Amino acid sequence: MTLHISEADVRAVFTMPMAIEAVEEISRKQAVGEVEIHPRRRFEFTGGRFFHHMGAADYAANLVATKQYTYVNGRLIFVVSLYSMETGELLALIEGDFLGQRRTGAASGVATKYLARIEAKSAAIIGTGGQARTQLEAIAAVRRLDSVRVYSRDSAHREGFAREMSDLLKIPVRPAANSSEASSGADIVCTATTSGKPVLFGENLAKGVHINAIGANHMRKRELDDAAVLKADVVVVDSIEQSKQEAGDLVLGFASNLARWDRVSELARIVGGKAKGRTLDSQVTLFKSNGIAAWDLAAAVRVYAEVTRLKLGRPLPLWQPAS
Repeated sequence: MTLHISEADVRAVFTMPMAIEAVEEISRKQAVGEVEIHPRRRFEFTGGRFFHHMGAADYAANLVATKQYTYVNGRLIFVVSLYSMETGELLALIEGDFLGQRRTGAASGVATKYLARIEAKSAAIIGTGGQARTQLEAIAAVRRLDSVRVYSRDSAHREGFAREMSDLLKIPVRPAANSSEASSGADIVCTATTSGKPVLFGENLAKGVHINAIGANHMRKRELDDAAVLKADVVVVDSIEQSKQEAGDLVLGFASNLARWDRVSELARIVGGKAKGRTLDSQVTLFKSNGIAAWDLAAAVRVYAEVTRLKLGRPLPLWQPAS
């Protein structure tokens, strides 16, 4: 029987520690070849409408997940499907908005765990949407932060974000007047915007900073200027194949020196001990995240297990024999 898992169900069971653990575990499996991912593909319709789809398989667990989502009239609608390849059954259909926000934040948490300096204590968040919230929550889960600055174009949004996240994380979160003020001197910087133009500039980056860039996932959009990209000593992505298709920060930032792609590592290989990340405190590290279906698979498995254990969700009588 297929289980329908709603947004409310996902929010009830999918914690940030669970999400970080899931992403880290699937990354280790990916590093040893047990997980295969199919990069995101898009159908583009007139009027700026899109249909996106991506998938991942865990061969050791005999599980497959796909994610499909639409973008129409400024609205995103996500659904994640989880299949058992032992039985062929569709185990779950999961409403995937919050699941996606949380797994994306968790991936930056894993990247921060492996790439940021151990003593990193200050963070900057550029952006104040749902993704920015889970980004900060994940960073705070893996580093002992003592201060955060936040910037977005809307002053009411950044002030509201600062109050909300201060209350949630018990860390002083303060609004900044601009992105330069937010990022200057920060140990960890996260960009989580919908901007098509740079919001983070190399001149503002401190020595030894770690950057999570998660907002731009189109090859013509970027959040980092050339100086910020060139300043990165270590560049890590979720998928090199997918990044070459849609990571505008790197596609545009590497345009004058395509050989830089040869020095890019995948997060799974660093988590799995197959590649090196930060080796010196003085290095600037960059994690460019576009989002891969392996994380959706890992998240779906955890959510399905918890929802089943707690007897949540709603059975869908699909493929029942005719009476």
